[in-house]
Amino acid sequence: MSERRRPLLIVEDDIALQMQMKWALDAYESATAADAKEAIAQLRRIEPAVVTLDLGLPPAPDEPSVGLELLQHILSTAPDTKVIVVTGQSDRAHALRAVALGAYDFLTKPFEPDVLALTIERAFRLHELQQENRRLQAAQLTPALAGILTRDPAMMRLCRQVERVAPTHVTLLILGESGTGKELFARAAHEASERRSQRFVAINCAAIPENLLESELFGYEKGAFTGAVKQTPGKIETAHRGTLFLDEIGDLPLALQAKLLRFLQERRIERLGGREEIAVDVRVVCATHRDLKALIAEGRFREDLYYRLAEIVLEVPPLRARAGDANLLAHAFVHRFSAEMKRGAMTLAPDAVAAIERYHWPGNVRELENVIKRAVVMAEDRVIRAADLGLPVEGETENLNLRAVRDKAERQALLKALARANDNLSRAAELLGVSRPTLYDLMHRFGLK
Repeated sequence: MSERRRPLLIVEDDIALQMQMKWALDAYESATAADAKEAIAQLRRIEPAVVTLDLGLPPAPDEPSVGLELLQHILSTAPDTKVIVVTGQSDRAHALRAVALGAYDFLTKPFEPDVLALTIERAFRLHELQQENRRLQAAQLTPALAGILTRDPAMMRLCRQVERVAPTHVTLLILGESGTGKELFARAAHEASERRSQRFVAINCAAIPENLLESELFGYEKGAFTGAVKQTPGKIETAHRGTLFLDEIGDLPLALQAKLLRFLQERRIERLGGREEIAVDVRVVCATHRDLKALIAEGRFREDLYYRLAEIVLEVPPLRARAGDANLLAHAFVHRFSAEMKRGAMTLAPDAVAAIERYHWPGNVRELENVIKRAVVMAEDRVIRAADLGLPVEGETENLNLRAVRDKAERQALLKALARANDNLSRAAELLGVSRPTLYDLMHRFGLK
């Protein structure tokens, strides 16, 4: 069977020239449009990688305005589309304006068919290379991020952000619910930086009593207080030339917030009971599950400290918002814990997979990890079932039959289009990118009148 031909859209109001171009470009699955409205409908229908666009379109064929407006619409809805502008000899200035707006290239009429075919082929090739490059980037993570398992686009974008900011010295603030893996990203930023050979020092600001936290952070001199029998450097000093991770920064007491702010401004500290200022070169990364702006409004967090910490803000999405990640991580945890506990090669039963997929996971990845660890211990054989997880099992398993999923999606899209078009069938067909007969067929199939 021959490979499916690549879709090409020809936007040209001269019907004779339109047909000539289609015949000359028979290597592609060419669709045609004579005006902007028809072109938009064809864009929705075939989603072409390349478009040839005549700037002079009805209702003002002598003006470039309609063509330029259509160009901007194409590039805003499908930014990767390569648009080749076709224009008259006297419209070179308009063609250059189109290129400035984002068109891939331009040709002036009359043009040689071979030149047109070569320009279109180059545009297709560039589009394919860009798509392949995007796929490779999505498939490859830096070694520092290799331990992060995800298929979610938002998480992939977060990984790219970490890669970009890691080599810099800016302070990072990582936001997200408890258990989403904020420390994992903090460590990834450290491992991907030039400080990777130095220490990564973590301290949980919520886990240490307020009266001990200052000495933990800044250290103390011998005799500074009862029990201070020797000089002890704090976490900040210990992280010199490395990375300091302040977890749950939203729970830092107000008195210490002022002292931390002073350190961030001057990069110098004084140990408790000391008089000597100590210069510290450290990259600071903070994390919290709290809404810091709400704490600022309540007077429980300093606004000036927030802006010192929030030079770059990264937000980790909760597990429930990461489509498919719960089961991806669950399989990885089963493999890890079954190996650690010498239980052999264990697997998840279909009802367990469905239960994991349906559950809300308020505790995020940490909760999932604990649930799977318990299930590996409690399962009677090498198959983990929903009952072993201790999660709700009521409700139907989601139907993954492709035909059923497609029918459901088509019906929903059809209902939305009819509602948006106020039951104007021509308008609804245009919104869906189909012909009126196809729209009638869909309505008949789904029992809609």
